[in-house]
Amino acid sequence: MFARPWICRTCSSRLLRPFVRQQGRLQSTTVKAPDSLPSTLLARARAIADEHNQLTQKLSNGFDSKAAKKLGELSPVVNALREWNKANESLSELQSLMRDPTTDPELLSLATEDLEATRDSLTNAAQGLTTSLVPVHPFSHMPCLIEIRPGPGGLEASIFAGDLLRMYQNYCSRHNLRTTILKLESMEGIADAGTLSEAVLEVEAENAYGIFRCEAGVHRVQRVPVTEKQGRVHTSTASVLVLPNVQESTLGEEDIENPESDYYIDPQDVRTEIMRARGAGGQHVNTTDSAVRLTHIPTNTVVSIQDARSQHKNKAKAWQLLRSRIAQARREKREEEIVAMRRSVIGVAKTGRSDKVRTYNWNQQRVTDHRSGTTVHDLDGVIQGGQTLDEVMESVRGWLMERDLEALIAGEESKNKEKQKKN
Repeated sequence: MFARPWICRTCSSRLLRPFVRQQGRLQSTTVKAPDSLPSTLLARARAIADEHNQLTQKLSNGFDSKAAKKLGELSPVVNALREWNKANESLSELQSLMRDPTTDPELLSLATEDLEATRDSLTNAAQGLTTSLVPVHPFSHMPCLIEIRPGPGGLEASIFAGDLLRMYQNYCSRHNLRTTILKLESMEGIADAGTLSEAVLEVEAENAYGIFRCEAGVHRVQRVPVTEKQGRVHTSTASVLVLPNVQESTLGEEDIENPESDYYIDPQDVRTEIMRARGAGGQHVNTTDSAVRLTHIPTNTVVSIQDARSQHKNKAKAWQLLRSRIAQARREKREEEIVAMRRSVIGVAKTGRSDKVRTYNWNQQRVTDHRSGTTVHDLDGVIQGGQTLDEVMESVRGWLMERDLEALIAGEESKNKEKQKKN
């Protein structure tokens, strides 16, 4: 188990279970159910149950791989709905007995005793149903790439970026997640994690994107820099971008060749440049044309890799990173459309990757995540990738799932309004 269940400091309720390792896979968190199950969610669950029944009947007449796969995807919702119906019926029966004036006193006493436990069962069933309905992020099962770049703040921002890199490396080491430095450049050159200008950390574990998705955004540090002679506190930032680790070896042909796929890139849209590597690295780096720069012309996305001695290896890394960035950008565009729709329906403000997500205050030994509202006073534990970082990350995962739930409800309400207009 990664950490103890997180208790939200703002609402004092159990929001989620931590990620736990079961049969070699990391299981996702649960999300807090609304006080009462919204009718839109219940209607969606029943529609899914109807579709599940249709697929079951179809498979009884002959096997179909696509139908079987879809059936497996819908089963968690159907099972959760079954549990909710069972708990709801039990509660209705108890309440009916208690309202009936002819109910035997002994039976009434038993019904009263069972009422609280049955209500708890219904609450748990509602939470399970709500969690099963929240769409799983399409990249959550994939390995990931964590890009770290310093923001404004000069040398201090570069040092803080190095701190974040080591924080994630320590976190991964503690949880036995295999990592590789895909790209590492310092302010002066290459291979210095102390003063980063850019780093790309590859986390090769399954479900790594789902674990680290909560880290994307601008991280802010408040502390006295090592270069400050008058003891003044400076504020600097570093940006963290989490990408799905898109490798051709892990993708199907339909993912790479299908123009509708997030992972598809037309080679004719990419300009390839071969050049001599720059910066530190010895005589070989300065005399061999091994550096590779790829430019995706339609989006002006540029990727340059010069870490390896081999031009072939640098080119493979560059294509891997380019495909990951393009896939993430396409997904973010759709997410922004969903956020805009949710905001128009329920007035929720937008929070994107460009917003400040977390503050690390060295003087107060305080770390505050501005999305979940979580504050901890164990900065050393966080920056060392320890148990306290688990707690902060888990609180944000719960926050993200609640936002996904709001988007789901808003989407269903929008569909219902469209249906009403047509009718």
